[in-house]
Amino acid sequence: MYSEDGIEIMAGETDLAELVRAMKPKMRQIELVFCTIPWKDLPEIPLDPLLLFKELEGVTMVMPKREAKSLGLPTETTWSWIELTVHSSLNAVGFLSIISKTLADAGISLNVISAYYHDHLFVPDDRAKEAIKVLEKLSKEGI
Repeated sequence: MYSEDGIEIMAGETDLAELVRAMKPKMRQIELVFCTIPWKDLPEIPLDPLLLFKELEGVTMVMPKREAKSLGLPTETTWSWIELTVHSSLNAVGFLSIISKTLADAGISLNVISAYYHDHLFVPDDRAKEAIKVLEKLSKEGI
């Protein structure tokens, strides 16, 4: 299948065992924060966030910590970004449940964003190396 501009759109993996085996977690080398601003402030701030999500209460942004600090935005925890490099289908059932449970069993907090090609995990910066080890072990041992 192809998009209107001729880019091939490939179907993602749905087999749970294959997703876990092939997930190959990759750490992105950037400190990120989650922050929020009121709707009314959105057009006034020069932003280039990784993610911008509009909620009723305000706008949530995931952005480099350095950028948030330079804009004076309040931040709490610093997060590390782990990309699961397997091309997972948005229709895959149970994959993120396994990932979430595995990290929860290790006491690691998790925020997830699923995009078209990959799932992106955000874990507390001070637990990121441990999270990678836990995920690599899961991938090696399988389900």
